[in-house]
Amino acid sequence: MSDEWQEEDTSTTDIDEVRSRLEGVPRRATLTVLTGTSTGQMYKVPKSVRIGRSPTCEIRIDDDGLSRKHAHVRLEGEQAFVEDMASRNGTFVNGTRIDKPTALNDGDKLQIGRATVLRFAYQDALDDSFHENLLSSALRDGLTKLFNKRYLLDRLDSELKFAQRHETALSLLMLDLDHFKETNDSHGHLAGDAVLSHLATTLTKAVRNEDVIARFGGEEFAIVLRAIGIEPATQTAERLRRHIEQTVVPFQSQELRATVSIGVAGVPSTRAKTVEELVDAADQALYRAKRAGRNKVSR
Repeated sequence: MSDEWQEEDTSTTDIDEVRSRLEGVPRRATLTVLTGTSTGQMYKVPKSVRIGRSPTCEIRIDDDGLSRKHAHVRLEGEQAFVEDMASRNGTFVNGTRIDKPTALNDGDKLQIGRATVLRFAYQDALDDSFHENLLSSALRDGLTKLFNKRYLLDRLDSELKFAQRHETALSLLMLDLDHFKETNDSHGHLAGDAVLSHLATTLTKAVRNEDVIARFGGEEFAIVLRAIGIEPATQTAERLRRHIEQTVVPFQSQELRATVSIGVAGVPSTRAKTVEELVDAADQALYRAKRAGRNKVSR
């Protein structure tokens, strides 16, 4: 028997051992967004969840075609059921509109609203881990572990629509590291990576859990502040600027420092109607902060 064949046979044995260890591990009901906003997001389904646009729903999805309280999924023993909650556009299971509580089977497609399709499935811990790793690699920046630009723009679109519909505030901060090229040139790219990673950690600890932080590209970061008007958003930006200015970044035997310039924009303080217009407004504010001498906040 060849060595190559022996290696393949051992791999198969390892897979069988993993499967054997997972026997008896409870499988949990989940809903994964296949299309629409938050594509790829997986929600665990406990005994009962409501799906809709309302903040009171356990699964909130911002789709203009969804009703505030659109559908209800509940578990009865090992069987799951979905029921439409008198929604405007209806609830569909595998393409068929339902008018009464309907059983959900593993792999069923649940369509709600105009553009949102979810997949119902039972998953174990290994499935959850694989999905989380896959989702993380698609939506997060490899170095900083923050969300990437793609996720930021998708999320900003849904948050902007929500703010416009409910006439609430929404603010966007655009941050750019000052003289970052000099850091790379003077200390090397590993030092630059250390500064970026440390900044990501600092920002994560300094804002609310519901705020969205992303690496927008290169040395530029973005923060979405839900239900925060332009005045408190500017105060938040100034607090972050001072905190970062005072932070020491340990790198090998050195202590590095960094500063940021921050642009602030939001609705309804600006007339931005699209994500592109809101990002452009924050970018213009960022450029003003740079022109004012860097390590500044502008709006």
